[in-house]
Amino acid sequence: MTELIPAPVRSVGNAGGFVLDETTVIDAGPGTEATARWLRGVLGAATGLALPPGAGAEGETIRLRVLPEDAGHLGPEGYKLYVDGDAIAIHGGGSAGVFWGAQTLRQLLGPDAFRRAPVTPGRQWLVPGTFVEDTPRFRWRGLMLDVARHFMPKEGVLRYLDLMAAHKLNVFHFHLTDDQGWRVEIKRYPKLTEIGSWRARTKFGHHASPLWEEKPHGGFYNQDDIREIVAYAAERHISVVPEIDVPGHSQAAIAAYPELGNTDVIDTTSLSVWDNWGVSHNVLAPTDNTLRFYEGVFEEVLDLFPAGGEHGTAFAEFSGFVHIGGDECAKEQWRESPTAQARIEELGVGDEDGLQSWFVRHFDTWFAERGRRLIGWDEILEGGLAPGAAVSSWRGYAGGITAARAGHDVVMCPEQQVYLDHRQHGGADEPVPIGYVRTLEDVFRFEPVPPELGPEEARHVLGAQANLWTEAMEDTARVDYQAFPRLAAFAEVAWSALPAPAERDFVDFEHRMAAHYGRLDALGVGYRPPAGPHPWQQRPGIPGQPREGAPPNV
Repeated sequence: MTELIPAPVRSVGNAGGFVLDETTVIDAGPGTEATARWLRGVLGAATGLALPPGAGAEGETIRLRVLPEDAGHLGPEGYKLYVDGDAIAIHGGGSAGVFWGAQTLRQLLGPDAFRRAPVTPGRQWLVPGTFVEDTPRFRWRGLMLDVARHFMPKEGVLRYLDLMAAHKLNVFHFHLTDDQGWRVEIKRYPKLTEIGSWRARTKFGHHASPLWEEKPHGGFYNQDDIREIVAYAAERHISVVPEIDVPGHSQAAIAAYPELGNTDVIDTTSLSVWDNWGVSHNVLAPTDNTLRFYEGVFEEVLDLFPAGGEHGTAFAEFSGFVHIGGDECAKEQWRESPTAQARIEELGVGDEDGLQSWFVRHFDTWFAERGRRLIGWDEILEGGLAPGAAVSSWRGYAGGITAARAGHDVVMCPEQQVYLDHRQHGGADEPVPIGYVRTLEDVFRFEPVPPELGPEEARHVLGAQANLWTEAMEDTARVDYQAFPRLAAFAEVAWSALPAPAERDFVDFEHRMAAHYGRLDALGVGYRPPAGPHPWQQRPGIPGQPREGAPPNV
């Protein structure tokens, strides 16, 4: 019972246990049918048992129930798990709670329960006698995956949704567009993927590196792929928040449709999808044509990423959000553009920063009129936001503090703490060293709620998110290495009721991780071993951009 990750609120062992065998059935009450299908699929594959539906006798039943609202006070994601010789019972405050309880049950069965076929046919599957009561600390427990810099095929995305679910993470922030690639099919604008989804070559390492991979890189998800990803996530009680970047990080879109760029400053027809990293100066022109174009894009995006109950699931709280980026918008072209300067004067917004704020507020209003909520990186605070807009605080804590004090909801994802593209160790064997050293223990001691916030302000902290930017992650194995095991520590921070960072028991967490590595092995996760990278995980000679010392707490 000491080996569960994330740590539950309360767990107690008791005598005896429950044996899964050919007689075991799953008795699924209303609202738990999807969890029953999931359990039957994963445990059936691992054990070779049928686990059919039914109401079995004593010692034969896994019972799934959603509790009435006035019973248990668990909240929609809380659960109670009972295991004894008579039955396994998972009672959830909502259907999501039942699903998270089923994830805990899988952990109790041991690492082999995470395999896709029995490795020891005929073995006994014993669940130890247990009582677990659990509920999450934060509602938003997110992972951002950048598929624009390096494309991840659909099967890899589905796999990461399973890995998120195994760690009780519930928001998938899907970074679909950037200067280096456009990854979602928009039928009314086919050139976005015909042209914008691939680049001629790719930089190896940091943008100052002299090394190149001289072959095309690209890929995109067609609309049915997106619908499949969203449905797959919803079955696992994961909300998908798509990100379509405006007005910066848009060179791939401009390469596809040159009229979107600042044509009075540069020859936008000469642009291609960017093959370098960093911040491109090629940003969207602040014209009515650009607004109408992106309204057309977002109309299709809203259809592909339906909100809330449209998913057909009981719990998809954050599926109504759309992320518009809003970060790192270079202003040089706007300063030189007569069109942009005339727009500044026409709107009375003062300067280029005011122009960006106008751009963001336009879509803030546009989404609100359609029952959706805009979320963007903390630069969108500059110039003010509509009441329903939310902020991803990435440059540190300061943006989140400002947003919460202004009454805006916040997701804490400071780069100095939970950017998992940052290196895990200072050793020379680490592949492409980026950013500060953020060890497993550093992530375990991350605290999403800054002490500067009072209780009412802290209520605006929806939760936390770990971000995986993929400039230096060329394939899924490299993403695995950067994500794990640190994503397990982050999941505990986001789910569990932990003490203050300095008081957290990292020795206990390491003990539980010793068992969790076996689960990750069974899932085929290429994590960084505690002793350092395997030879095949190293990438010698590829220049990075390491930052020395402790990261600033800003």
